[in-house]
Amino acid sequence: MTPKPEEHHSSPSRMTTTSATTNDAPAAAAPGEGNNNNASVPDTVVPNMVGEPASTARDTNQSHVKVDNPMPHTLAEGENATPLEVIGATASDKLVIIMVGLPATGKTHIAKRICRFLSFFHDIPSQIFNVGDYRRQLCGAQLPASFYDPNNTEAATARHMACDAALTNLVEFMKKDGVRVAAFDATNSTRSRRQHILQQIRSSGIGAKTMFIESVCDSEELLEENIRKVKLNTPDYRDMESSKAIQDFKERRQQYESVYDPLDEQHDGCFVKIINCKRFVVNSIRGYLPLKVVHFVMNLHTLPRTFYLTRHGQSEYNLLGKIGGDSGLTPSGIEYAKRLAEFAKECIAKDPSGSSMDKNKTAHATTTEEEEEPQQEDETESTTEPKKPVPARLWTSTLRRTKETAQFIEHNSIHHVWDNGEQGEWVQFRPMARRNLDELYAGVCDGMTYKEIEQVYPDEFERRQEDKLAYRYPRGESYMDVTLRLEPLAHEMERTREPILIVAHQGILRILYAYFMGLDRKEAPYVSIPLNMVIQLHPHAYGCDEKRFLLMTKEEMMNNSTHDGQDEPVTSMPVKSRRLSSDNVTEDVHSQFSPSDPIMNAPSC
Repeated sequence: MTPKPEEHHSSPSRMTTTSATTNDAPAAAAPGEGNNNNASVPDTVVPNMVGEPASTARDTNQSHVKVDNPMPHTLAEGENATPLEVIGATASDKLVIIMVGLPATGKTHIAKRICRFLSFFHDIPSQIFNVGDYRRQLCGAQLPASFYDPNNTEAATARHMACDAALTNLVEFMKKDGVRVAAFDATNSTRSRRQHILQQIRSSGIGAKTMFIESVCDSEELLEENIRKVKLNTPDYRDMESSKAIQDFKERRQQYESVYDPLDEQHDGCFVKIINCKRFVVNSIRGYLPLKVVHFVMNLHTLPRTFYLTRHGQSEYNLLGKIGGDSGLTPSGIEYAKRLAEFAKECIAKDPSGSSMDKNKTAHATTTEEEEEPQQEDETESTTEPKKPVPARLWTSTLRRTKETAQFIEHNSIHHVWDNGEQGEWVQFRPMARRNLDELYAGVCDGMTYKEIEQVYPDEFERRQEDKLAYRYPRGESYMDVTLRLEPLAHEMERTREPILIVAHQGILRILYAYFMGLDRKEAPYVSIPLNMVIQLHPHAYGCDEKRFLLMTKEEMMNNSTHDGQDEPVTSMPVKSRRLSSDNVTEDVHSQFSPSDPIMNAPSC
C-alpha cells in the first residue's frame, strides 16, 4: 500500500549543486529570441525542479528565468525516490492460482517461478501453499505408494485434511489488505477436488479471482529427468536408494493417473494448459493479474538451464574510482577478457557431462587454505572423450567496457538439433548488445568518485545511504528503475534453454542475481559482484545452485597496488556473508577479499 504523501521542504544547497554541473540542460530560449544574442529577453516563468525553492532564479547566469511553483509535485517516498507502486492492478486485486497435474510435471517449479516473478518485479506479496508440506506434517514423509491409492479410505481422509489445512492458511493470507497472489500447489487431479477448492475460496469472502494452471507432461524423457533431478531430492525420497525410490514414485504416479480428470472448458472455467512446455491452451482468461501470469507462464519451461554472470574486466574508471562513464579496459581488464574467452570456450560451450578443462590453469574456485591438492582422478580427465559442443548465447550491455571484455570470445558455428526436431547451424556466442543491461545511470553524478559526490552533493550522498533501492540520482536512475527495465530480460532468461553468458555491470548483475537466488529486492543493491569472477547459476524447482569461478586473482592484476580510497561507502545494510557449495569446495565468498576491497569490488553505481 502506498504510504501517505509527505511534504518535502526544498533544500537550497541541492539547488545550487545541481545547477553547477556540466550535465545541466541549457535554459530554453525565450519566445522570439532565436539566435540574436542582443535581442531583448522578457522574464519567463518556468516550473521548477523537485526540491528547488519557489520563486528563485534557476541559474545565476540567467536571472531572467524565474521559478513560480508554490505547489511542487512531491514523491511520497522522498525526493529523487522512485515511486514504489509499479503494478497495473487495483489495490483490491487478489488472485488464487490452482495448480493441476500429475506428479513430476513441473507444477511446483511453475508455481515458484510465478510467485518469485510477481513479488520481485512487481512488489506483489505472493505465497505458495504446497499441500505436500501439510501432508508431511500430518502423516510424515516417505509414505508408500499405497498411501495414494484412491481406494485407501483412511489415507484419502488424511490427504483431504492436508488440503483443507492448506486452504485455511491460504484464506488467512489472502484476507490481508492489498494486492495478493496465492498459488495452491497440489495435484488436484479430480474434478470433485477442484470444485471443493473453488467452493472454499468463494465462501471465504476474500473476493479473489481464481485460475487453474495445468501442467501436462507425456514425454518419457522429460518425466525421467524430472524424477531423477527433482523428485529424488524431496523429503519423500531423501536418503532412499535410487532405483527403489524411482519405482515407488512411478507407482504413486499411477495411483493419481487412475482417477485423473484433465481440465476442460465446460467444467473448469478460466485456465492455462501447458503441454510439454511447448503447447499452450488458454481459456477464458481476463484481468490484469491473470493475463500477466499467462504471459509469464508462456515463457517458462522446466528444462535445466544455466546462466553465467560476470562483470566487465577492470575499466579505466574502475582504476580511478569513478562510477558510470563509458571508459575502456585497463591492461588487467584485457587480460581478464582473454581468460574469460578461454573459460567460455571450455566450460560454457561444451557439455559438462564430458571431460572438463583443467580449472587450475584458467579458473580458480574460491578455496580455503585447507583444501587438498587435486586428486589423481583429475589426471584421468585428459584421457576421456572430448566434450560435446552445446549452443551458447552471449549478452553484453551497449557500453564499451562490456564489449571489450567479450572481444576475444570465439564465434564458431556448430550444427545443432533442437528438442522440437528443428536443426541448423548455430553461431556460438553471437554478440547481442542489449541496452537493458547498461549500468544504472548516475545522472549528474556520472563520472564522479564517491568522495566527490559526498563533497559536491552532500544531501544526495546521504539520501542514497538511507535508501539505496529507491534512491534515484538527480537526472539519473534508481535500482527500482533498473529493476523495471530488466523485467523483459528476466522473461527471456526464463524462456531460453541454452546457457547464457551475461557480461554486464555490478548494478545490473546484482538485480539478476537477487532474482534467481531468491533474495528480497531490498537486498539486491548490497550484493557483492567482484571483478574477475564468473558466477554460475542453475535454477531448479527448489531453489538455485551457485558456483563461482575466480579467473584472475587480485595479485595477478597489474594495478593491484592502486588504492585511492574511492570504494563505495558502507551503507546501513551490510552485505550478508553467504556460503557456496560446489562439486569441489564449500567456501565463504568473502574469504579472498572483503566487500570494501577497492580492486576486486571496484566502484559501481
